[in-house]
Amino acid sequence: MKRILLAFAAALLLLTGCGPKKAQFTFDGSKEMSGTKFAIKDINPNLPADWDDYNFVILEYKIGTAQRFQLGFTTDWGYNELRVMSYVPNAWNRLAIPLKYFTQLPDPAHDLAATFNHARYTGWINLGGKRGPMHGVDSVGVRIRRAIGTPSIEIRNIELAVEDPGDVYMEEIPAFDEFGQSNLVDWPGKAHSLADLEADWRAEEAEPVSTDAYNYSKFGGYKQKQVKATGYFRTEKIDGRWWLVDPEGYLFLSVGVDCVNYGNGGELRDYDKRPNMYKEVPSDEVMAILSPRPANAQARPGMPQRRPQPNFGMWNQYRRYGENFREKAREMVINRMDKWGLNTIANWSSAEIYGMNRKAFILQMGGLGMERDLMGLCDIYRPDYIEGLERSISATVQRNLKNPWLIGYFVANEPAWLNEEVRLCQLILDGPERPIQKELKAYLAKNGDTEANRRAFIVHSFDIFLHDVNRIFKKYDPNHLNMGIRFGDPDGVGEDVLKACATAFDVFSFNCYMEVPLASMMDRAMEIMDLPMIIGEYHFGTVDHGLAQSLWQVEDQQQRGVAYRYYTENAYAHPALVGTGYFQWCDQPMSGRNDGENYNCGLIDVTDRPYKEQVEAMMETAKVLYDVHSGVKTPYAERARNTRGHGSVPDLWNE
Repeated sequence: MKRILLAFAAALLLLTGCGPKKAQFTFDGSKEMSGTKFAIKDINPNLPADWDDYNFVILEYKIGTAQRFQLGFTTDWGYNELRVMSYVPNAWNRLAIPLKYFTQLPDPAHDLAATFNHARYTGWINLGGKRGPMHGVDSVGVRIRRAIGTPSIEIRNIELAVEDPGDVYMEEIPAFDEFGQSNLVDWPGKAHSLADLEADWRAEEAEPVSTDAYNYSKFGGYKQKQVKATGYFRTEKIDGRWWLVDPEGYLFLSVGVDCVNYGNGGELRDYDKRPNMYKEVPSDEVMAILSPRPANAQARPGMPQRRPQPNFGMWNQYRRYGENFREKAREMVINRMDKWGLNTIANWSSAEIYGMNRKAFILQMGGLGMERDLMGLCDIYRPDYIEGLERSISATVQRNLKNPWLIGYFVANEPAWLNEEVRLCQLILDGPERPIQKELKAYLAKNGDTEANRRAFIVHSFDIFLHDVNRIFKKYDPNHLNMGIRFGDPDGVGEDVLKACATAFDVFSFNCYMEVPLASMMDRAMEIMDLPMIIGEYHFGTVDHGLAQSLWQVEDQQQRGVAYRYYTENAYAHPALVGTGYFQWCDQPMSGRNDGENYNCGLIDVTDRPYKEQVEAMMETAKVLYDVHSGVKTPYAERARNTRGHGSVPDLWNE
């Protein structure tokens, strides 16, 4: 018995308090930053001040919003915090946070989202900037930047653990209803029955569908002006302004949306590990319809046959259209794009949709050898490096080599090494023997081990990679455009990196989550590269549906539309911008995608109903973009209320 007790204590080692006191605070939405700190001893007086012997801090809390909040601890060395998004606002839950998120730099990953976003079962975490030892911990802080309304937070216990105790949803009422909506939040227009949904679906299907208001050609170009046609998309600079040109020669601006698919937004990650969070999940019979096995699929001997994960979005498509829902759902996607003035299926979209060849589309290359432990850099010094590029690119482009609907390919997305070159070099030096390590050691031995030389080595390696990819791509596919890498911090891209891009890309692409992209940033890029530009990602969201507010928040659904018009029209007023990809088609899953994100960023909600304010704004913008980009019409001037991004948080507690 003694051994059993000792083993149990070693596995769990929860340090709990006796009769903890509940701490409570109401955030003030009128302030730029609103928050407070609570003494740890007032919540759990038995916690030690030094946390080196533990791996997890467990927070038992209830917050009245899905808006992200900062959670931090005051230590001997300073204040250390990260961002938390709760999947279950207005409910008690236990969230276990690995202490390494406070003390260590993030593990290397391919891109920024994989680096900084980390999923748990009752919420997700976005890592902060300051890290240090958890010594002398005496208080816990909570704060929200530009709180939407006046939400409150309560904390009734804090514990420590050696092993991961898991997360617990602590309420009896299910957190998500049978349609995949939040069961803890109400809003105007929420579906309370299948009859509610059916009425809205029928109303949408009765709406007329036409592209006449946008004067689009077959491929989505503008009939206002036609130049030389080549049968494929290309770029051309006319009177100092860059344009895409469609296969028939019409000037074209790529007005697109990422992740276009039907039945998205309701994926349930590890639903069996979240007891009592779901009111209902699809039966085995329904799942067989939603996720049928191909007729020729064979069970692999010795491999367990896993039941497909439920998906509320797909289930709602089945409810809407019946067993043969796929064809009708695909057609509805195209009808919506026609109606809303969207002429491009942007990145990460369904092959079922872009394969219809009814809308222009953009793809992303894969298999280029960019490695996770190199923060998305490729080891160009491997002996099989060129052979691997040849094999991957030739196979990728063959599928759409003669397809006029394809605009081109992105090379990659948000490399995590950008502005982290010094750290990446250290990871290479401390890592296993490999060709890039040998080259780096030789380079530093010859030139000196300085921060400048470390950066120079990474940029030089990246330059070679970009030009090798472009050369091989053009060898196997001379018909389509190299759309570049979608950089995650366009303002932080150095001049040396931009110069490398200038001769390796047909289009310079970047993701830009701001109120509006800075003209100075785009002017600088245009001056250095003189390339047309595409914004690969941007979006706006709020919290009224129980989802997190996206990377750029606004006050309500109506303001999402205002924010879209302001951003998009002002962006296209720049002479270099030729395309945008709004992120994304459908809201993210209520209970989080693989990295945890659960943003209200979609044009469609999980019940397959459009956000009216958002899509109506998109329609108005699509009508004027040709004139805005031509410089003959002033872009939309109204700014959205309570806009705020996810960037660095001021040190001030109450501004």
